[in-house]
Amino acid sequence: MGSCHFANSTLLLLVVVVLSLANSSMGSRKLTSLVQPQPNLLTYHNGPVLRGDIPISILWYGRFTPTQKSIISDFLLSLTSTTPKAAKPSVYQWWSTIDELYLSKTKKNGPVTTQILLANQVSDDKYSMGKSLTQAQISMLASTARPKKGGIELVFTADDVSVEGFCLSRCGLHGSNRKTGTAYIWVGNSATQCPGQCAWPFHQPIYGPQSPPLVAPNGDVGVDGMVINLASMMAGTVTNPFGDGYFQGPKEAPLEAATACPGVYGKGAYPGYAGDLLLDSNTGASYNANGLHGRKYLLPALFDPSTSVCSTLV
Repeated sequence: MGSCHFANSTLLLLVVVVLSLANSSMGSRKLTSLVQPQPNLLTYHNGPVLRGDIPISILWYGRFTPTQKSIISDFLLSLTSTTPKAAKPSVYQWWSTIDELYLSKTKKNGPVTTQILLANQVSDDKYSMGKSLTQAQISMLASTARPKKGGIELVFTADDVSVEGFCLSRCGLHGSNRKTGTAYIWVGNSATQCPGQCAWPFHQPIYGPQSPPLVAPNGDVGVDGMVINLASMMAGTVTNPFGDGYFQGPKEAPLEAATACPGVYGKGAYPGYAGDLLLDSNTGASYNANGLHGRKYLLPALFDPSTSVCSTLV
């Protein structure tokens, strides 16, 4: 169902694995090999998508600093901020592309745009389930964030928490529960476990061409990598929340809006090269989107179903 909610490694192509839990469907951003996505069409399979007001609940599992939390929270608020928009290209512009390419194309009644609403946040800095989690426990943790119907629960795990499949086959995943009408996303901080896999291009890749890593726009390799994975998962969740929305390939291992374009961030991208990006003259950091409060982020390309081209902001 969901798609590899993360496959942005240098020469890692996205291998999407779907885990099925009771009453839930999952997709994950997978690690990959040096293979380009197949030219199959990414199409709509007549299932529901998420749109209109989407309440977001967050569970911070493990220790996150206030700065780390604000980097991610500012990204979420930048998706559909009602305040004056940041300089273009912006996070808001990136999210609007999802509305344009996907949500507006469905023939269901209802709004064709989305409004992200940051509902509530819960911190579990005592590691209530320990520091080694299974995928089933991730689903359980998501439910503790008190999700609202039609909303998305976000579970973020700290850099000292290992999760089943993390680094070995995925950097994040998204799933859903049809009974409650909610979706969830998990993304881990890879800073101390596998930054070369899950935080590229901000860290030297484990495989492939060893080009110098880029400077992270918010000065935190692990968290800036989490934003990339979160963005990928958000795109997949709203367009394919229950496994019968927009996806490419077999339902058991689909590619979605962002995971169909692994490793692409700017024009001219190729395996080992993220593309032509913007450069912060003050910090030397690479980015392709501006956010609230002066934030800068690197966001994945989005697959355009009408042209079969990966669409980038820069």
